[in-house]
Amino acid sequence: MKGLSINKDMKNRFFECLWTQAGVVQHKICHSDFQCVSCQFDKAMTRVSEKNRRFRKQGLTLKSRGGRIVFWKEKMREKPPGKRPCLHSMKGRIQFRTCINEYQCGNCEFDQYFDDQHVVHAVVTPIDVTDIHGFKIPQGYYLHRGHAWIKVEEDSEVRVGMDDFSLRMLGPLDEIKAPLLGKVVSQGNKSIHLRRGNKEAAVVSPVSGIVTALNPDMLSSVKKKGHTSYTDGWVMRIHTDNLRENLKSLMIGDEAESFLSEEIDALYQFIEAEKGPLAADGGQLGHDIYGNLPESSWERLITKFL
Repeated sequence: MKGLSINKDMKNRFFECLWTQAGVVQHKICHSDFQCVSCQFDKAMTRVSEKNRRFRKQGLTLKSRGGRIVFWKEKMREKPPGKRPCLHSMKGRIQFRTCINEYQCGNCEFDQYFDDQHVVHAVVTPIDVTDIHGFKIPQGYYLHRGHAWIKVEEDSEVRVGMDDFSLRMLGPLDEIKAPLLGKVVSQGNKSIHLRRGNKEAAVVSPVSGIVTALNPDMLSSVKKKGHTSYTDGWVMRIHTDNLRENLKSLMIGDEAESFLSEEIDALYQFIEAEKGPLAADGGQLGHDIYGNLPESSWERLITKFL
């Protein structure tokens, strides 16, 4: 990544939580790759610090231990300017760099530049992956019934991709088209368009929001190299102002696993109805399911599963 010194040696280590680095709490390790938007500890600390801020504005002081809690950015601003690390340094993404913008990242040119570079080139790393009859689904990912997934990131941003089921069902694609940057997408509406030969299909957006980044590797070289569904195979990044409401329509954990298991059973039945019993490799379906079906099966396959 040109122009940035990325601290690659740090990426697989555990780091101190931002609240610990700022000195608000004594010891807390981040185990979620600094995805604060989905961190219950961060949410609880933010609620307490905001409550304390309101009390201070009224000239009141809480005598409890929690009354001393302030937001981690406020604590950082108390440090000398040269000892205020940039947020990206705190997260271990770059070597030490001072913050010169009072932790107002939304108005920081460096933050915008880094985000543009990091978001596009970063690889999502699932914490743990579950195998269901040969199909993969990672822990911590939300799944839409239209077989698109999201990985919650920072500041109400989510990364979006197609799950292992849909990519293997359709087989090698010739083209993937995503909405343009700045385009508004709606949950449940068709947003990712696919082409295999003269056959076309569409995958719905799992959330509503504005497209903020696209994966150029996935969109420009679908067949040139292999992509892993849940890592470098993401398609777009979306900023949503209503993430909590969107998540109500998505599945995670046991619910997602049960859904996928049912879809796999339905797929086996579909294959038998179209072609008769399919000789599966090792008792599991292969990576080009449509390629082993009659050409006329495409529309019925898309209608049933996407």
